[in-house]
Amino acid sequence: MRTEGFSYREIARDGDARRGVFTTPRAVVQTPVFMPVGTLATVKSQSPDEIEATGARLILANTYHLWLRPGAEIVDAMGGVQKFQSWPHAVLTDSGGFQVFSLADLRTIDDEGVSFKSHLDGRPLRLTPEESMRIQALLGSDVAMAFDECPPGGAERPIIEKALRRTSAWARRCLLSPWREGQARFGIVQGATHVDLRLSHLDEIAGMEAGGREFDGIALGGFSVGEPIPEMYRALSEITPKMPTDKPRYLMGVGTPYDLLHAIGCGIDLFDCVLPTRNARNAQALTWSGRVNMKQARHKRDESPIDRECDCPVCARHSRAYLHHLIRAEEMLGARLLTQHNLWFYGALTRRAREKIEAGGYHAWAAEAAAKMREGDEVGKGAREKPRFPGEGDG
Repeated sequence: MRTEGFSYREIARDGDARRGVFTTPRAVVQTPVFMPVGTLATVKSQSPDEIEATGARLILANTYHLWLRPGAEIVDAMGGVQKFQSWPHAVLTDSGGFQVFSLADLRTIDDEGVSFKSHLDGRPLRLTPEESMRIQALLGSDVAMAFDECPPGGAERPIIEKALRRTSAWARRCLLSPWREGQARFGIVQGATHVDLRLSHLDEIAGMEAGGREFDGIALGGFSVGEPIPEMYRALSEITPKMPTDKPRYLMGVGTPYDLLHAIGCGIDLFDCVLPTRNARNAQALTWSGRVNMKQARHKRDESPIDRECDCPVCARHSRAYLHHLIRAEEMLGARLLTQHNLWFYGALTRRAREKIEAGGYHAWAAEAAAKMREGDEVGKGAREKPRFPGEGDG
């Protein structure tokens, strides 16, 4: 049985790329789509109205961070995470697993769960599948993610296989944990870049039933954790088309515009990543011609917008010269405006992808868009973005 009020419908396909609609009780989400990351119930520097204006109808919040501060019980008392942050649409919460497992020096793992120390004050904490589900139920998100073990990048195959067994056992416990009415649950597939392990685990998670329930969506975790980009792309190309067609497909924590263009072509529906917000705070604007470093002196007298192809409020109103001035003067408005632009860009990228899939020309367009971005990139010619880890509280 699936959760009432949640559904996925595919409405167009171009090769493996697909265009669909993910319906939740609070929002109708057009896919493929990028979910802005609101770690602490806020997308850094942006108001709910500004996020809504980018086209986003589904954002991400972080179970681990909200559990530590202000506390899940407080969020529940405030009416749930949507009401708490005045967001009128849908919210997905991660399970806290990635954050906990990234705290390598502060945690120990056993088959029941994870014991660790808070990165805020060092107090001992315990997170299990049941506790993660309880916390997410209190947060009241629309989608709760199953608690999984994310093996470190570069882990040996036996370590990955052990993590898969544990993730499967925990997934079943997540399904058996009490459900909050109106909250869906997604299962997570692990396996690093080992395609055989990924496909085996996909069969297990996608076919899992417990307590009369099944997962409402399937996610791929454990990518973009340090593996070579071509290996990630190869694995996605082989795995994604074999994911269920009647449920949302979610690629967790990925990624760059190039990553999105490739993964959409494989059939991924949902994405999240801190890159657009984090890069903005490092003076990087994302454009259809690649990344722009707004600290560079060449922008000092430039009256043009960040990107002439962009219709965001920042490009409509502000010059590169003004944004350069704000960044050099370390005025907070600079990072705020670049964040707005970058999120608008991600919204436009996925919107164009949907249009191209419907028109039947996605793959040629994606290749052309990626080539143009690489050619004009002034930051690093498609350099790999450094992963963000839990204590940094990005979003």
